[in-house]
Amino acid sequence: MLERAMHMRPWDVIVVGGGCTGLATALDASARGYRTLLVERGDFTSGTSSRSTKLIHGGVRYLRSGQVELVYRGLRERHRLRGNAPHLVDSLPLIVPAYRWWERPWYAAGLKLYDALAVGRGLGRSRLLSRRACFNHVSTLQGMGLRGGVLFHDGQFDDARLGWALIRTAANLGCVALNYAEAVELVESRGSVRGVRVRDLVGGAEWVARGAVVVNATGPFADTVLRMDEPRVASAVVLARGAHIVVGRAFLPGHTAVLVPSTDDGRVLFAIPWHGHVLIGTTDVRVSEPSSEPAPSDAELDYLIDHASRYLTRPIARGDILSAWAGLRALAAVGTGQNTAALSRDHSVSVSRRGLVTVTGGKWTTCRKVAQDVVTVAAEVGNLSPAHSITARLRLHGYSTRRHVRYPWKVYGADADPIRAMEAADQRLSALMHPGLPYRLSQAAWAARSEMAVHIEDVLARRTRALFLNAKAASEAAPGVAAVMARELGRGEDWAAEQVDAFRALAKRYLPA
Repeated sequence: MLERAMHMRPWDVIVVGGGCTGLATALDASARGYRTLLVERGDFTSGTSSRSTKLIHGGVRYLRSGQVELVYRGLRERHRLRGNAPHLVDSLPLIVPAYRWWERPWYAAGLKLYDALAVGRGLGRSRLLSRRACFNHVSTLQGMGLRGGVLFHDGQFDDARLGWALIRTAANLGCVALNYAEAVELVESRGSVRGVRVRDLVGGAEWVARGAVVVNATGPFADTVLRMDEPRVASAVVLARGAHIVVGRAFLPGHTAVLVPSTDDGRVLFAIPWHGHVLIGTTDVRVSEPSSEPAPSDAELDYLIDHASRYLTRPIARGDILSAWAGLRALAAVGTGQNTAALSRDHSVSVSRRGLVTVTGGKWTTCRKVAQDVVTVAAEVGNLSPAHSITARLRLHGYSTRRHVRYPWKVYGADADPIRAMEAADQRLSALMHPGLPYRLSQAAWAARSEMAVHIEDVLARRTRALFLNAKAASEAAPGVAAVMARELGRGEDWAAEQVDAFRALAKRYLPA
């Protein structure tokens, strides 16, 4: 990839940013036949796009504010994504518990509308549950005052693994994608933005990549790139931090999630089974500056613990948290002084006076449609030959309809077989990374060999989800993973030791004091 990036020229579309929107944009452009380069200064999906609530959903809570069209588009895209990547998107049952007499019929009415909007694309019909039926689905649900509930279905996925599927699919179509490659400067030609100066953050090389159009898809850092073009431009994004905690499965056994539709500050709270653990989130705190490693505050952790403990019989203590992390939502700026929970999750595409295309807003569920809109605008700005988007029915890399495949193999889809073949060739690779994690050393070798993993953080945080599931176990697994990667990448013991030290320092930030 690096060799091609430095010597292929010129490009049709250059995408800056390797989160969900940037990856989907690169895929859409490549699928239309445009010569596409994507550069990401960290690892792919290393920011907000690996820190989501892991749901592919229409946004049922937006019905409360009357955003029916936004919900309809989300449900349509959910259906398309599940069809294009069945190995990565599953149906998840969720219970909305009712503790006041009016809640059960009220929630049922809203979810029937949700069903109606998803007609022909649904994952299962919603239905009323008795008090006893609620306990049959979630045995640890708080029973005091429970009057029953409503069961509905939405989509669940693994965000970082979906990101990798987008990269590989785009690469199969000719896209050149680089992680750890920073766009340090915009390049001008005849008064228009026509490229970027790229710095390889691993090897140190710099070069100019020229193209017909540059797309700014940097999410929380959109303003940084915008101001390379126009230093005094108004902010394009409003930033909100969303925190999550992960606890053991004993707090929510089974396969059904719990949705609390209205917390003290009007947000929705989720408790979700995910990869053998329980994910609880999220918060919504406005922040002023972007960060590549945002951390949840003590107040946010207390908020999540308090609200989850109101609805689950087993109280959560700080010591029960296996991993705590946060991401920054980059919401399209539509005014000032608003509570970020009230801002629309819809997207916006803008073009500067010099032709820089910037996309803000959006989410994983709708990233395909966002990308379609972005590339259509970019093609006009770059005067590219018109071409229709084909991603609505484009199967993603690894596409597999095999059912009952056990985790962690399911998220690899068709790539699971070659990874197992690596284990057959070298029995050492069949060992678990750690007894508290579901991952094998073969996955680390595969990530280094076939998934552009550069650091052990790439393996433990994103190619697998170890850091997000159990930070202490991931830290203890680091030496074994570093040894496997060192063999694959031709690195020495000093490199492995430095990698372990750096990762353990990072992992400490995922464990609350």
